[in-house]
Amino acid sequence: MKQYKSLLFSFLALWPLSGWSQVTFEARIDTLVMLIGEQRELTLDVTCGAQQKVKMPDFHPLQPLKDGVEVVEILSSDTILLNDGQRKQVVNRYTLTAWDSAFVYLPPFVIEVDGKSYQSKSLALKVMTIPVDTLHLDQFCPPKDIQNNPFSWDDWKPVIWFVLINQLIALLLLWIYARWRENKPIIQFVKRKVKLPPHQVAMSEIERIKGERKWAEEDSKEYYTQLTDTLRTYIRERYGFNATEMTSGEIIEHLLQEQDEAALAELRQLFTTADLVKFAKWTTLINENDANLVSAIDFINQTKLEVDPNAQPEVEEIPEEVKQSQKRSFAVKVIMITMATIALVFLGYALYIAIDLIR
Repeated sequence: MKQYKSLLFSFLALWPLSGWSQVTFEARIDTLVMLIGEQRELTLDVTCGAQQKVKMPDFHPLQPLKDGVEVVEILSSDTILLNDGQRKQVVNRYTLTAWDSAFVYLPPFVIEVDGKSYQSKSLALKVMTIPVDTLHLDQFCPPKDIQNNPFSWDDWKPVIWFVLINQLIALLLLWIYARWRENKPIIQFVKRKVKLPPHQVAMSEIERIKGERKWAEEDSKEYYTQLTDTLRTYIRERYGFNATEMTSGEIIEHLLQEQDEAALAELRQLFTTADLVKFAKWTTLINENDANLVSAIDFINQTKLEVDPNAQPEVEEIPEEVKQSQKRSFAVKVIMITMATIALVFLGYALYIAIDLIR
């Protein structure tokens, strides 16, 4: 009696483990009827213990299974844990097709779990052909006349874009070639500077003259030459007439149209003294030179125009004598050849697409 109780106790102790390690294997197809060339999904479903090793059938694409039925594609292989990780479910899916009408018997599929083989149930697949009325072929698929495809701008968009890009490249290439032939820079470098008003330029020049102390020398010809040239330039920029090419009397006559006689008295005296020094070798005193310098400053301050805060910067180009070097010329040639090659490629590809659309 004790022996039977021991056996019963051992069975009850091992029974849960055998339940967790139980293996179930199922093979199924989503439908058992199909037409020739259609595709169906085959599923192999294995449930076993989580620690058990499962070896599924080694199918390959285009592998024949039975009587014209073959594997087209391996869709997926999924493993799902069940019962808090105590068991697992392995699901493999395949795509099948058939190329012959028949009633196909698929033998059981075989897997291995921990080295032990398990078989599924056998499957049957009915492959049907498309019924064709061989006596009345015209009724099934009557002959059609040759038809032209409808015109679509979407088909010609690539050709249009390639032609436009090719034309732009060609125009740019011609422009670069013309600049290169005329020995002109391809890219014109410019620098911008704010043009100073005439009175600031004149005052800067007078400060320079004062710094050189020409007015303190016995021979003051150079001093008066620089001083009157500065005033002439200022008058030209300020009033708009060419004072640099006029005599002192002509300058005063033009200024009388803008200023009265009293305002120009000191300027007239300055020009008169300057003419005497430059042409009659007149000798002046230092205080007289200083007074004429003050007269020039007063005239500029009385006639200056305020700076326009909205003045636009003046564009000044780099001197034209800076020519392209031989290295730049070679680079321009390389660029021209490259652009010409790209233009030819675009044109050839556009023609290829156009011919293909016309056919």
